[in-house]
Amino acid sequence: MIVVTGATGNVGRPLVQALAAAGEPVTAVSRQVTAADLPAGVRAVPADLATPADLKPALHGAEALFLLLTGELLAADPSEILAAARDAGARRVVLLSSQGVGSHRYPPQIEEAVTASGLEWTVLRPSGYHTNAFAWAETVRGTRAVTAPFGDVGLPFVDPADVAEVAAVTLRHDGHGGATYELTGPELVTPRRQAAAIGDALGEPVRFAELSPAQARAQMLQFMPEPAVTATLGILGAPTPAEQRVSPDVERLLGRAPRTFADWAARHVAAFR
Repeated sequence: MIVVTGATGNVGRPLVQALAAAGEPVTAVSRQVTAADLPAGVRAVPADLATPADLKPALHGAEALFLLLTGELLAADPSEILAAARDAGARRVVLLSSQGVGSHRYPPQIEEAVTASGLEWTVLRPSGYHTNAFAWAETVRGTRAVTAPFGDVGLPFVDPADVAEVAAVTLRHDGHGGATYELTGPELVTPRRQAAAIGDALGEPVRFAELSPAQARAQMLQFMPEPAVTATLGILGAPTPAEQRVSPDVERLLGRAPRTFADWAARHVAAFR
C-alpha cells in the first residue's frame, strides 16, 4: 500500500490518480480529504502532518510513503513522521523537495532527515511549476493581462502532472533508492512567453505588464514569509546556471519529453476564460 500526503494538491491529486489507475492500493492523506475527492477504491484519511500521531492510522500496512510538506511544515523536523512510517513497516519514502534546496536557496533539513531516516529514499527536486500561472487567472479573466517581475528571464518550469508521473515510477519500482532527481520542463520559458501562451490557448491576446522587484516583493509578502520571498525573487530574477539547466531526468524516467507550458495552458484554459 502506498500512502500519499498532500493528496489533493497539484502533484498529489494526479499522483493518486496514476497509482490507482495502475492498480496500486492507495491511502490519500490531506487535512480535509474525503472519498469524493478521490478515485474509487482509494482510502481517504484526513490528517494534519503537524501532528504526526494523526498520521498513524493512514500508515497501517504502508509499504511506501510520498512525503509532501508545505507552509509552516517546511521549517519543521519531519523525523516523527518518518519514524511513524518506519514503525508501520514502510520501507520506502519519496520526498517532494525543491530545486531550491540543491541551489542552496532553501534550507536542507527536510532532505537531511529523509536521507537519515533508515528508509530507502528518493528525493525529487522540481523547478517552479506551470500551475504557478493560476495566480494570474483573475487578471487574465478580467482584463486579459498578466503582471509579473523579470519578464524576460527564462526558467525551465515543470508540469506537476509530470512530477506526479515520476513520483509514481519511483514509488512503484525498485532502482531509485538513494537517487535525487532534478525535474524540469523541456525549455526555458519567460513570464512574457507564458502570457503569450495563455493568449494562444484563449485565442486572443493577453497583455504582459512587468512589475518592479519592489512591487513583486510587496505582493508576495501578503502570502509568503520573508525568507521565502527573498529566495523566490532571487530565483526569478537572477537564476544560477544550475537553476536554468534543463534536466534530462523526466525524459529518462518517463520515456518521453516533459510537457511544455503551452501544453499546460491549453489543458487548463478554462481557468483563464
